[in-house]
Amino acid sequence: MNPQAKLIFALSLTLGTTLTISSNHWIMAWTGLEINTLAILPLISKSHHPRAIEAATKYFLVQAAASALVLFSSMTNAWHTGQWDITQLSHPTSCLILTVALAMKLGLVPFHFWFPEVLQGSSLIVGLLLSTLMKFPPITLLYLTSPSLKPSVLMTMAILSAALGGWMGLNQTQTRKILAFSSISHLGWMAIIVAYSPKLALLNFYLYTLMTAAVFLSLNSIKALKLSTLMTTWTKAPSLNAILLLTLLSLAGLPPLTGFLPKWLIIQELTKQEVALAATIIALLSLLGLFFYLRLAYCATITLPPHTTNHMKQWYNNKPTNTMVAVLTTMSLMLVPISHIILAVV
Repeated sequence: MNPQAKLIFALSLTLGTTLTISSNHWIMAWTGLEINTLAILPLISKSHHPRAIEAATKYFLVQAAASALVLFSSMTNAWHTGQWDITQLSHPTSCLILTVALAMKLGLVPFHFWFPEVLQGSSLIVGLLLSTLMKFPPITLLYLTSPSLKPSVLMTMAILSAALGGWMGLNQTQTRKILAFSSISHLGWMAIIVAYSPKLALLNFYLYTLMTAAVFLSLNSIKALKLSTLMTTWTKAPSLNAILLLTLLSLAGLPPLTGFLPKWLIIQELTKQEVALAATIIALLSLLGLFFYLRLAYCATITLPPHTTNHMKQWYNNKPTNTMVAVLTTMSLMLVPISHIILAVV
């Protein structure tokens, strides 16, 4: 792709995201979401592969439907209350429609079907954008409207997302699909807490972005799209593979790694809010996710030939690890000891 075109799309993504997260008016927020959608479509379809074109079409249809629902929700609220302010969402029908719209934007169950397919049709870098940057505006809208939304609806969607994200990721062999189901599962954790502690949901999103970026960039460095490729990458970049193992375990939420921090805080907050049953269910469902992260980690580092997978061995790569990958993986592993500072800042 032309560098000038890439620059225009990158600036459009930045503009769309900034516009949505900084606006008070529904129309401005909607405009930002539309700019974002239109800017990411050429990046998804740039390879001209039929799967990429299919992914771009699916993404466009779902995001267009979700944006229409956001507009419909805000117009219904303005019709009944005379308010276009994002934080003044008070009409019950508007709240319900907005919950559906944001669930479609994010890929929460039962509106999750598009996300794994779109991620599978994209490159790893575009997959990273779809899993992190493109979810930031809807998460911000969820944060701003959280006092108006029904906790029972959000909790049901959250538990279903954690269950399906873990369950459907078990049998996958494509790394992008595994990370898509991982994203759905993590969104469940954000949705369950947003009605009780919106700041904690945002903290969870930031730490999830950090860990997912580390995993995507590591996989991009070693060009691993399938588990069978991942099995032989230890010959290409042994140190990166060892770090990838720990980053995956952090994403699974194992102590004492960074990924344990948001899960611990969310379970603690849910218990304080007297919804200990929901906290227990979602904690148990996270074990499903732990299984497929362990499977990825096992394929990345522990499996040694001879094994049954016929795959070409990779040449040892003498290039130094990307600085960005090094910084992100370090932060993905070591933030728990400074958790009190993080909580003070948030």
